[in-house]
Amino acid sequence: MGRPRKKAIGLGDTVEQVLEKTGIAKIAKFILGEDCGCDERKNKLNKLFPYRKPECLDQPEYEYLKAWFEKNTLEVKPTEQSTMLKIHSRIFKVRNEPTSCSSCLREKIEQLRTVFETYETEKNN
Repeated sequence: MGRPRKKAIGLGDTVEQVLEKTGIAKIAKFILGEDCGCDERKNKLNKLFPYRKPECLDQPEYEYLKAWFEKNTLEVKPTEQSTMLKIHSRIFKVRNEPTSCSSCLREKIEQLRTVFETYETEKNN
């Protein structure tokens, strides 16, 4: 009886489970050492390809994101951050707090951009 398998939250977890089941994970750790980069790969894949489906944007959220992305700026004002995090929290069902971490915020904005661009693509087809 092995350890209980946790539910995969994204593609990274699934890849990890396959590599462990096939024995490839043990070989990688033997050759590359304990820090073989597996955790980093798993986390990156989970962020890029999560299994939970986001909620739909409502009309005001869509319009806000459309106007913000049209500005094509890298600067995010505190009020904009607050609005972006509120939208992100609702559609991805997560709890976001204001942050001074620019890469953390950039990641969330890119996730919102992906959702927004999906809307734009579907609207134009």
